Amino acid sequence: MKTLILSALAIASVSHSNAQDSTQTAVAPADGNTSPFAVSAYVESYYLQEFHKSDNHTMPGFIYNHNRTGEVNLNLAFLKGSYSGDRVRANLALAAGTYMNANYAAEPGVLKNVFEANAGIKISKNHNLWLDAGIMPSHIGFESAIGKDNWALTRSLVAENTPYFETGLKLGYTTENAKWYLAATYLNGWQRIQRVDGNTTPAFGTQVTYKPNAAVTLNYSTFIGSDKPDSTRQMRYYHNIYGVFQFSDKWGLTAGFDIGSEQKAKGSSAYNTVYVPVTILRFSPSPKINIAARGEYYHDKNGVIIATGTDNGFQTFGTSLNFDYQITPQVMWRIEARNLSSRDAIFNDKGADLSKNKTYLTTALTFALN
Repeated sequence: MKTLILSALAIASVSHSNAQDSTQTAVAPADGNTSPFAVSAYVESYYLQEFHKSDNHTMPGFIYNHNRTGEVNLNLAFLKGSYSGDRVRANLALAAGTYMNANYAAEPGVLKNVFEANAGIKISKNHNLWLDAGIMPSHIGFESAIGKDNWALTRSLVAENTPYFETGLKLGYTTENAKWYLAATYLNGWQRIQRVDGNTTPAFGTQVTYKPNAAVTLNYSTFIGSDKPDSTRQMRYYHNIYGVFQFSDKWGLTAGFDIGSEQKAKGSSAYNTVYVPVTILRFSPSPKINIAARGEYYHDKNGVIIATGTDNGFQTFGTSLNFDYQITPQVMWRIEARNLSSRDAIFNDKGADLSKNKTYLTTALTFALN
């Protein structure tokens, strides 16, 4: 599989002149005809330095991107092919990197390298109504696994601990004026390709996105389901709310609030709760430079999503400051300083010691063929 991915990336680099943004639907060949096929590729390498080093090179288990310290490594590299016709569309992306190792650890065999694989059909002749099936980007959250598309180099705590991908069916509708997007999903679970053994309970999700103009995006997404075997089933109900506001060419703000609850035990009427506010302010002094500051807090006292085994659970504040420089249209250099501060000592330190605070400095180079 690694040989296949590296060969595909090499082909993509040769085909750069015909590649385009994977969100677009077609490329225009030299003869002026429109092709429904598109190819894109992405490579993100990084180096992460932690202050007060621990004895290993692995970030805490709740960090899935840029999770190796003290070494140059590959976070994510993928090659994606897309087809977009009037009534049919499809995407296939194969990937490698430490992100894939961490997020796909529970998946079997070659599924560990499938970043995206889905097909869709337009089921209404007169309306923009699509039914898609397969492995798709998650309908939850404002950050994706593709670093260059995010305002900060590292992902927020809420992004790291909600699904980056999902597998199932999605029925999506976009209004004619493109201001509203509505979707309903039938899923195999909470970030799953293959369902948990012993689980026969499907999961469901919804999404409502409103874009009144080019400067404002408002979103509300939900998840309902269980990610445990039926014998220990605990239903989870999760709500994801965020807004993206571009006040001017130079200033932008993203603000989000997630809240979720999960049964304390199978059949219980009592629930444990997790909630997460996050804010990112971005300043763009020039078209090539972006500066972003992030503040966040993750409250999961009873280990709904992040279990620590400590008295106060996971109650953690995070701050970061990020600088981006767009070297060329294809290449971006990024650097970020980040501090995480928890109520309990949960971070690995020297030997068997634990600490309440950790500070990290991360730099990354991204290369996109669009």
